[in-house]
Amino acid sequence: MQTAIFLFFYFLSILMLALFGIHKFFLLRVYNKFKKQPLSPPPLPAEWPMVCIQLPVFNEKYVIKRLLKSVISLEYPKEKLHIQILDDSTDATSALIARFTEVLRDQGYFIDHIRRNKRRGFKAGALAYGLERTAADYIAIFDADFFPQPDFLKKTIPHLLMEGIGMVQARWGHANRNFSLLTRIQAILLDAHFEIEHLARNRTGRFFNFNGTAGVWRKKAILDAGGWQHDTLTEDLDLSYRAQLAGWKFLYLPDVIAPAELPAEINAYKNQQHRWAKGSVQTALKLFPHIVHSRLPFYIRLEALIHLSSNIAYLLMIIPALLLIPLLKFQLSLQWNWLVLGYFLTFLISTILAVIYYATAIKDTTGKLWPEIIFLPLLVGIGIGLSLNNSRAAVEALMGFKSDFKRTPKYRIEGHRGEWRSKIYKPERDYQHLLEFLIAGYFLYGSFYYYREGFYWYLPFFLLFQFGFLYLAYSSFKSQRA
Repeated sequence: MQTAIFLFFYFLSILMLALFGIHKFFLLRVYNKFKKQPLSPPPLPAEWPMVCIQLPVFNEKYVIKRLLKSVISLEYPKEKLHIQILDDSTDATSALIARFTEVLRDQGYFIDHIRRNKRRGFKAGALAYGLERTAADYIAIFDADFFPQPDFLKKTIPHLLMEGIGMVQARWGHANRNFSLLTRIQAILLDAHFEIEHLARNRTGRFFNFNGTAGVWRKKAILDAGGWQHDTLTEDLDLSYRAQLAGWKFLYLPDVIAPAELPAEINAYKNQQHRWAKGSVQTALKLFPHIVHSRLPFYIRLEALIHLSSNIAYLLMIIPALLLIPLLKFQLSLQWNWLVLGYFLTFLISTILAVIYYATAIKDTTGKLWPEIIFLPLLVGIGIGLSLNNSRAAVEALMGFKSDFKRTPKYRIEGHRGEWRSKIYKPERDYQHLLEFLIAGYFLYGSFYYYREGFYWYLPFFLLFQFGFLYLAYSSFKSQRA
């Protein structure tokens, strides 16, 4: 009976993962259809509108100067810019900002250094607080680790002035892409998200989301959607869906790129992934009834629900991963070798599809496959390794467990691989890596077992599982020691 229950959950998880994989392949097909159909350029305005640039900041002493330097370098009429530094810092960052603000005011910039008594609502609360204190009808938002190119507003605002457009999102660039294996993997994952998913969803009229930074909003769209809310950890995703449910259209501009710094430290990355995964499930639970009961076409509602629940896939991934060894042993004892071969083919096809998907993103964003393509097997392994971290996030969201917004530390990494270790900002200590070590050992045992049984064709997959969990565990351990 117990084995039957395990088999049921195993097959159910594999089936659901297969459906998520088919959906990815669908997005890839749509992307390939639309990627060579660029948007028509909108007319330039006779007069450029007032734009408020919101810069939410919390303890960003290493990157605040670079951020402000890039903002004042924007090719936009100075008298049409209102810069808001929404500063919730508790360290020396505030003194730096005060000094920079004074200098920029003397240079004729309309800039406000805004401090709150309490950090209520974290980033969402800061953005809402600043929104009440500007007369501008258009709001550009940049996180502290971004440095937009000078033509950013000139390329985005004309699109936003079109009838019914509520938000324009640019593509993220990666200033420290080649810093380490971790940043290379992140860059590939994000390129696929922006280049393939955003474009495929947007060009077919489906919902996609503002990514919290490197985008420009129409103020009325924010207000019509109910404003910034902080009952989820992904306030950007939440507002995006509420605004589109309210009838506003979004636009994605893949050719407008805003460079940023990827997390160079593994625990910062895991915290970021945990926040994104948990927040997306929270948003799905919050907005599920509104999406289902809306009058939108079925295909838009279906895509919205799949998108918001996509991080459930990590929970589905960890279940078959942990059940794989005992169930395979059970089936071999019954001489069900044909079923074992079926599992192998399922993993093989899934891996090949993942390689095609991410190889497309690499080719279309960098213009070449080499040398990035050699990292794809490692990307698959690290994705598997993240399943524990993100499954934990999904379970917390499903159980209604509340947690604070944990920022991702920014270090201004400029080339030296150990540079982040000398910085003062550190993620909170976490001992999840101990469990990741145990899981890596579990798959090491599985490798020896199936090698002894002669199932050599399964070993590459066990090696991927081992690598993923061992890489995350060892990197976290090494980082905490540093």
